[in-house]
This record gives sequence, C-alpha cells and structure tokens, in this order.
Amino acid sequence: MSAEATNPEAHPEARPELRRRGRTRLDLRRLGRAALLGPTSRDRLPDAIGHVAEAHRAHHPDADLSVLRRAYVLAETSHRGQMRKSGEPYITHPLAVTLILAELGAETTTLTASLLHDTVEDTEVTLDQVREEFGEEVCFIVDGVTKVEKIDYGAAAEPETFRKMLVATGNDVRVMSIKLADRLHNMRTLGVMRPEKQARIAKVTRDVLIPLAERLGVQALKTELEDLVFAILHPEEYEHTRALIAAHAGERDPLPAIADSVRAVLREAGIAAQVQVRPRHFVSVHRIALKRGELRGSDFGRILVLVGENADCYGVLGELHTCFTPVVSEFKDFIAAPKFNLYQSLHTAVATPEGYVAEVIVRTRQMHRVAEAGVVALGNPYATATADAAECEEERVDPTRPGWLSRLLDWQQSAPDPDTFWSVLRAELAQDREITVFRADGGTLGLPAGASCIDAAYAQHGEAAHGCIGARVNGRLTSLSSPLSDGDTVQLLLAQDTSSGPAAEWLDHARTPAARIAISRWLDAHPDRAMATTSAARAPLSVVGARGGGANAVADLPDAPVRLAGCCTPVPPDAVAGFVVRGGAVTVHRIQCAAVAQMRAVGRTSVAVHWRATADCRVTLLAESFGRPHLLADLTEAIAREGVEVVSATVEPPVEQRVRHTYTLQLPDAGGLPALMRAMRDVPGVYDVSRA
Repeated sequence: MSAEATNPEAHPEARPELRRRGRTRLDLRRLGRAALLGPTSRDRLPDAIGHVAEAHRAHHPDADLSVLRRAYVLAETSHRGQMRKSGEPYITHPLAVTLILAELGAETTTLTASLLHDTVEDTEVTLDQVREEFGEEVCFIVDGVTKVEKIDYGAAAEPETFRKMLVATGNDVRVMSIKLADRLHNMRTLGVMRPEKQARIAKVTRDVLIPLAERLGVQALKTELEDLVFAILHPEEYEHTRALIAAHAGERDPLPAIADSVRAVLREAGIAAQVQVRPRHFVSVHRIALKRGELRGSDFGRILVLVGENADCYGVLGELHTCFTPVVSEFKDFIAAPKFNLYQSLHTAVATPEGYVAEVIVRTRQMHRVAEAGVVALGNPYATATADAAECEEERVDPTRPGWLSRLLDWQQSAPDPDTFWSVLRAELAQDREITVFRADGGTLGLPAGASCIDAAYAQHGEAAHGCIGARVNGRLTSLSSPLSDGDTVQLLLAQDTSSGPAAEWLDHARTPAARIAISRWLDAHPDRAMATTSAARAPLSVVGARGGGANAVADLPDAPVRLAGCCTPVPPDAVAGFVVRGGAVTVHRIQCAAVAQMRAVGRTSVAVHWRATADCRVTLLAESFGRPHLLADLTEAIAREGVEVVSATVEPPVEQRVRHTYTLQLPDAGGLPALMRAMRDVPGVYDVSRA
C-alpha cells in the first residue's frame, strides 16, 4: 500500500477490457494536480473524485456522497506533500484504488475506507480519528488493511500483515476487497521498480492475492492481476501470447457472426437476451494455446448470453443445443451447483456448420454482476442487521464468509511461526476446488478437493480428532486415509480413550493445514508414543491353544466322533445338521451354512444331531477393529470379564489401520453369547464382531 512508482503506460496491452468498455484511461497526473489545489466549495465534490462519484452513482443512484467528500478531504490533507516514486502526488493512489472499487459496484462504506486506507499507515492520522469521524465500520476496515510495523516484526512483517488482514477479513470481507484493488493499482504502476522487486511483488501476487481474488469471486480483478503477473514473471511467453493476439486482430474473427446466429435463434424462440463477444485475457489465451496447440479464430474469445431469469438460462441452453451441434464434454452447470466462490453460469460449447467451435456462457444479469465483482457486488453484509443483533454477544454472521475462509481462520491460530503460516497459506490457496460433505448429524463440512476422512475429522472435532479410529462413508466402513468426494456422508468414529493419538502415517493423507498442523504438533509432543503407535499397529500376534471336538453336540451315529465345523461354529441352540466325512467322523454345521448345500449336492450321508442338556459350548468369533496400542489386551480383558475361556486367538497384520482378530472361545453358557459379543463391540476401536 505504500507508494509504488507510477507508470501509466506499463503493459497497456494487458488490459483489453478497457478497450472493450470504451472507457478512457484516467490521467492520474491531472488528478494529482487537482488534488494539490485543495478542497472545493462545500456544495459539491472536489473535481479530483468526480470520476469516483460518477462510477458510484451508476451502481447506487441514491448514495450519499457527502461522506466521500469528507473522506477525500482528510486523505488529501494528510497525504499532502507525499509523492509516489514516479513523482506524482500520493493522493492519486487512494483515488485510483477507490475508482476500481466504485466501478465494481462497491457501496459507500467500502469507498470511504478505500480513500483512507493508507492514512493511518503513512500519515499522522490515527484510528481514533477515523473512528470518531467515520464510525466503527470504516475504522475496522482501515485497520484491517494497515500493515504491521516492520520495526516490530522485521522479516516476518509481510506474513504477519497478511495474517492480520485475513483475520479482519473473517469479520468483514470488505477488508480484502480493498487489499485486492490496492494491489491491482500497485501492479499497474510497477513499471519503474527494480526488476528484482517487481518479481518479488509479482510472486506474492501470484501465490496469495490472485487465489484470494478467485475465492472471493472478484474475476474482474483476478484476470487483470493474472495478466500483469504473467508479463513480469514470464516475459517470453507473454510476448508470444501478445503476438498471437495481435496476429488474430488482423484476421477475420468468426465469433461476431456466430453471435449474430445466436441472437437470431433466441429472437425466433422469443427469449429476450443480450449476446456479446468476450475476448479472452492474455493468460486465458496462453492456457488455451497450451491445451489445444494451434489456435483457431474462435479460440480467442467466448460468447456471453445475458438473460433476466434463471429459467431463461436453461431455455437458451435448449435452443443452442437444438440449433447447433453441442460439444457434450464442455457442458457444465454452475447454476444448479454453484462454485464455492459464488460463481453461477451455464457453460457449453457448440459447433457451427463452418467447423468452428465456440464456447458459450449463459447467465442472468445478476449472476454476471456477481461473477465480475464477487463479494464486492454483495454490498454491505451487515446492512440488514438490526440493533438487537448488533447488541448480541454472539459474533455477527457474515453471509459472505465462505467455508474456506473459516478453515483458514481456524488453522492460522495454530501456526507456530510466521514462516509456517506463510508457507502453509500458499499451499492452502493453491487448492482451487472445494467439496461439501455431510456429517452424520446433518451438518456439512467444506473441504478442499482431495481431502480425506482425516481432514474431515479435524474439521469437525478439532484436536479431539486425535482419537479418531475410523469412519463410515455413505454407510460403509472405510479407513481414515480414504479420500472424500463431493456429496459424501461421513460418520467419524472416536475412541473413548482420550489419551490415544494420531499415527505418523496420517500426515501422508492429510490435505488441510488444520489437520497437518494439529497432527505434527501432537507427534512432536509425543515422540515416544508416536513411535509406539506405529510399531504396535503393525505387530502381528498369534496365540493358538488346543482345538476341541464336538463339545456338547451328539450325533445319532453310535461311536462316531463329532466335531463342530469351523466355517460356521454352531452353538446351542442353533439348528444344525450333521454329515459323515472321511474317517467316519460327523461334522456339524448350522442349517444356514453354505456348506450344508454343498454336502447334500455331493451326496454326503446326513446324520441327525442334537445338543446335550449341558449349556457350555465352543464358538469362533471375528472381531474387526482399528489398530491402536493395547487393543488385544483390552479385548482379552473384556472376554475374561464375561467368564469365557480363550481357546485360541489370532491377530492378522493390519491393512490400512484395520486389524482382524479371530477368537475360539469356550462359553460356560451358550445363552451368554449375545452379551459377550456386545462387550467386545464396546471395546474402543472395535467396530464389528461376528460369528465365524
């Protein structure tokens, strides 16, 4: 926000939108000279902000401009004598930033704070003065965009400034709107800075500001920032793209003719629509060139169709797909499923008889306004708040605060140092898609694309997720490492043992900063236990005892040995069937066992079997669980509390943190089997117990 050198002619070809609008570039030098003349009479705005007033009234005809006059007078007075590095009066910078926001449709409070956004940082004006003169909201926004003192933070000043700004944005997104416009003007006027400083500023813009503009939906700022960064960081590719666009300008453009055809089709269908050709910006042309190789005339722009109502969008789509050949793979419905940055439109592509393929965007005029200006187009998020709501102790709910911002605000509190915050912030903002998953209690979680059940656990439970032992996704049991998809329903299973903690392998599957920071902190604080968790989860164990015979099963075949089948482990009072096998022994199966049908199919001799009067029995149970320390001991203890003898036990090696236990047990009373299985299921980490 401090003075960057002004170069009005820097990269003019990177701003084709100005030519499309027909708006002339503002002469900042003239505005600067007007500013030096001081305020004008009280009955009108100073000439220097006449452009701002005109742009503001275009979106808000009834706006009270008196507060803008007062803000301008304070800004001009406080900045008087300060010059930008190009020699222009410094007041030209807040004026230009305010004009950018006014053209996007920002409301009066945002423009007031924009005029004052550098006063506290660069002049003698204090926050108390701003609060007294313009109110609490303007003061909060100005404070949010004010940099922290470098003398206090040293090399950490930049990341700490962004941390402060993001926290303020969590309470009022207008803070970030001003920051984005501020960076755009500084990027426009970066031409006379040293190349190394240009590159440093451009990289931060690329890694942080452009993703933030995308997530807040401010496409008008994002696209111009992309082009300016492209010109600085990739000059050769930029020049090549500029040459492609210049060469195309001299050729016949097929898009206007296609747009005329679309107008005719919609006119005949009785759909009132505005059809226009939207040239692609530089970075978009570069991406298309990389994707398709040789470019055709229709690749340099897209057709935009604006209608009045949502239903008209689908009417336009139907007409386009009826009268032209649709490219099915290019169809996307962002109206039924909006992007997480407020964006709504229908995207399609149609082929013409001449062989051209034209991309078409269909949206309402309100959707178009939001697509261009994002959160700026939503105005004041607190405009409808009542006095009672303002007095409520609970935090005000900002309808423009999306899930990604809430996640960011949560994890930044846990970032141990500015370097970690800065690196993790860039990694978080690099995630350009978001999914929504449903919680078992009916709530929702917003997560970046590629997030796993581990990320969902920490998003829902915070540090309590250290004890997560598994999850059910769409009703089916799955490992914590399983990735989630948009629309999944996830139920997270937590251990009752609060001392349990995450495994080091969780870091391989955690995508969100909140999860990674929490896991790393726990592992750093418990190095020995973390190692024990890993080794214990992977240690196979097998304890085998003597296998019994038929126990209390009696076959109607004198002197024939009887044994219970291991495939179904029948116990009283199961309905059973016996079959004579080799050696003359009788094997006893449950009637429902699949082996019964097989025995009968191969002609095995069937023998009647009944249970003795005694109640004891032998049974094999399978216990499936998530690996954790002391699990085998806890299961064995639960079995012993039921008065059951363990004949044999086998623990298979874990697979994706899941462990399978097989127990052969001698019960004193078959009637106690249901209670035994319930007791085993109640052991933390065990999610299912069944008969073998």
